[in-house]
Amino acid sequence: MLSKFPAKTSNIRACPKYSAIPCHKQKLYFKIVSCEKNASSNSPNSSSSSSSPADNKFGFKLVGQTLGDKNWKFNDIDAHAMQESVNQWLSKTQSFFNEVTSPIVKSVHDRRSRSNLQNDNGDMEDILITEQTIDSRTPGGDLSEAAIVSIEQFSRMNGLTGQKMQKIFKALIPESVYNDPRNLVEYCCFRFLSRNNAEVHPSLKEPAFQRLIFITMLAWENPYRKRNDNQAKLLERNTFQGKLVGEEAFVRIAPAVSGVADCPTAHNLFRALAGDDKGISFSIWSTYINELLKVHEGRKSYQSQEFPQVSKEKVLCLGSSRKQPVIKWEKNMAWPGKLTLTDRALYFEAVGLVGEKDTVRLDLTRNDSRVEKTKVGPLGSNLFDSAIAVSSGPESESLVLEFVDLGGEMRRDVWYAFINEVISLYKFIREYGPKDGDQSVFDIYGAQRGKNRAVTHAVNAIARLQALQFMKRTLEEPTKLVQFSYLQNAPYGDVVLQTLAVNFWGGPIIKKLTDSDDETDSDVRSTGEIPESSNHVFDIDGSVYLRKWMRSPSWGSNASLAFWRNTSVRQGVVLSKNLVVADMTLVEKAAMTCRDKYKVAEKTQATIDAAMIEGIPSNIDLFKELVLPLTLTARNFERLRRWDDPLVTASFLALVYTLIFRNLLSYTFPVTLMILSAGMLVLKGLKEQGRLGRFFGKVTIYDQPPSNTIQKILALKEAMREVEKYLQNVNVVLLKIRSILLAGHPQVTTEIALVLLLGSTILLLVPFKYILAFVIFDLFTRELEFRRQMVIAFMSFLKEQWEAVPAAPVVVLPFEDKESATEQKTQVEKVKPERTQSRS
Repeated sequence: MLSKFPAKTSNIRACPKYSAIPCHKQKLYFKIVSCEKNASSNSPNSSSSSSSPADNKFGFKLVGQTLGDKNWKFNDIDAHAMQESVNQWLSKTQSFFNEVTSPIVKSVHDRRSRSNLQNDNGDMEDILITEQTIDSRTPGGDLSEAAIVSIEQFSRMNGLTGQKMQKIFKALIPESVYNDPRNLVEYCCFRFLSRNNAEVHPSLKEPAFQRLIFITMLAWENPYRKRNDNQAKLLERNTFQGKLVGEEAFVRIAPAVSGVADCPTAHNLFRALAGDDKGISFSIWSTYINELLKVHEGRKSYQSQEFPQVSKEKVLCLGSSRKQPVIKWEKNMAWPGKLTLTDRALYFEAVGLVGEKDTVRLDLTRNDSRVEKTKVGPLGSNLFDSAIAVSSGPESESLVLEFVDLGGEMRRDVWYAFINEVISLYKFIREYGPKDGDQSVFDIYGAQRGKNRAVTHAVNAIARLQALQFMKRTLEEPTKLVQFSYLQNAPYGDVVLQTLAVNFWGGPIIKKLTDSDDETDSDVRSTGEIPESSNHVFDIDGSVYLRKWMRSPSWGSNASLAFWRNTSVRQGVVLSKNLVVADMTLVEKAAMTCRDKYKVAEKTQATIDAAMIEGIPSNIDLFKELVLPLTLTARNFERLRRWDDPLVTASFLALVYTLIFRNLLSYTFPVTLMILSAGMLVLKGLKEQGRLGRFFGKVTIYDQPPSNTIQKILALKEAMREVEKYLQNVNVVLLKIRSILLAGHPQVTTEIALVLLLGSTILLLVPFKYILAFVIFDLFTRELEFRRQMVIAFMSFLKEQWEAVPAAPVVVLPFEDKESATEQKTQVEKVKPERTQSRS
């Protein structure tokens, strides 16, 4: 039943599971919802957070109530609203009886459409219409409906009104920060989220909280109301259907909710969820959260009694199914079995035809653990590209597992990301965490739980990837969605790992520091920067990460030193080390730089991949197009040398000889570089002005004409023949040079040595400028009439002498198998001592 009663109020405190919607007329409406939606459909534990069974005995729930004026006046009741609510109640009652009397057997399509409609109606029924207490007028414009909803509802979830939260926030920060409504949205949201430190925020089980987070992301992205949106109504049925959350808002808000996203990989998670769209819709958002909760609930139901050794470990994934089997390849034999991944090891139990098979355990916490993608197939053939090879060290044998996926091609890559994340996790702990048994962890509050925090992050990352796998929305490289694997190879990833280590193991100091440490601590807290003499690293909330834990060489890199010199929060409000209003945490700062550098690297790699053209003829055409400027320069120089334009050639020679005899050669190279740089800057300016066109700088080639398979084979054979001939000529030249240098022909070696000795004498006695002038004179007079016959005779003499030089001999030995040769040697060595013993 729906009934509305306008009334005056002062303060309201609502249950966190309901959303707040503003009303333009400063009134409070109470909404009584009939046929309460069963919130436990998504989670069995959600019923525990709801009201008592006595309150919901008749299927009604009171969503709001007044705490102020309790004396209602009969004249204040809106008759039109009352009539509309009663009509809607009667309509729902009639629909309920029609559904009961309808046939029980229905098609699957009808059931799905009806469930979707019920979900849409449920989304609207859980909305609480409350009073707008904040001033929506700001210097930048009026607040949007989503911003008012987020601020008001989170304020009441914090035990205050929106107006009081607004006043508190105004007193905390400067006016410039206060004028940005995004900061107020962050403050109200982050203040509520900072009250819970669970691995996965418990309020995510409530559909209303999921919608409130979505509204908060919309509010952060569009905090101001549009000019043509004065009469926007958030209660319409298409409230969430046409709105999309952008990447910037998702990266800012989603990681603040425990278990939803990690800062280093939030942008990749957004790309996976958005797909080809420009943003994330509410249906995708709610589906992702529900799938994520199902993964966490499913882990609780995993039966670990089958493996007694798994009792102290947390089971993350199971890989055993009829449609998606896991096959172990060993000595060209395939054995299906059950695969279990925990937070410390990988277990495989083969399914045996007779008796039980032993369980294979690979420890993933060891330093030498690794996982690689590989190919498998019968009889040693690499036919199936759907396997991985896992090993826990050089001494252990590799476990080759094939992941058969009848519904897609990403299963192997996803499991590779799962296993690689666990391996990368313990590599991170060894490199950035304290050593095992280090007693200094008890000097820092909470440092002994740092390893558990790191494991929790990896476990949640794997759960998110599982949820995306169920949604079929993974990226081409699933390792980009799990942070430890992603940061191992990402640019600036070492600095992000350092900030994560400070976040995990940093905390307040319990043990009293020495005088020098106290001075360092006071300097850091007063200036906000780490002095060069500091021994420790400090987080934004004052948490300390000890110097003795910095065993990784990355702490001494230039990027790390530059980052840790400026880690203070200038204007924001620090709620915790993970939540900062109007500013960013250390992890967010490092992750943003890492994301920008990775995008630049991706763009560079994309240009390289685009230049990798297939086909020998196409690559030859591309090479010709790239060396075209050099070809044109060579052609013009050849024209100068042949005196095609005597005036230009004479002018060029006059310039060259002026540079030579005026001793200006030392300035030639610097001036050339200056002209080149000036030309590059001019082109840059013209391109920024758009005066060179969009296609300037692009290399254009024509595709090869279509041909059949036989023509391609013949063309390839001809190309290979040309390459073979070219290699033969190059080898002959190298063999002749080798023969000359190694005195393969003594007479030719003597002549070449005398020529080199004469040349070195000339270079020592004659100044270089005269030698250069003579070389240029010889070069530009070869084609003239008075020297042409002399040059032809001299070149013929050199050709005859070169052809007379013999090549160094080449010996081709027969093929020998190295393995068989080593076996023969070992057998001979074994036989020799036996003969000596028999003789003795």
